[in-house]
Amino acid sequence: MLKTIVIGSCMSVQGVLEKTLPDGRIAIRVGDRIFTGAPVLKAA
Repeated sequence: MLKTIVIGSCMSVQGVLEKTLPDGRIAIRVGDRIFTGAPVLKAA
């Protein structure tokens, strides 16, 4: 499942969900790299 996360104040990354962390952040995989950040929530 594709997810988007925010890294820092103005950078976002989209990739395949790897895992959800206990503090609410998620880890995603882009190629051979894993990024961790706050998930972007859907607009209502």
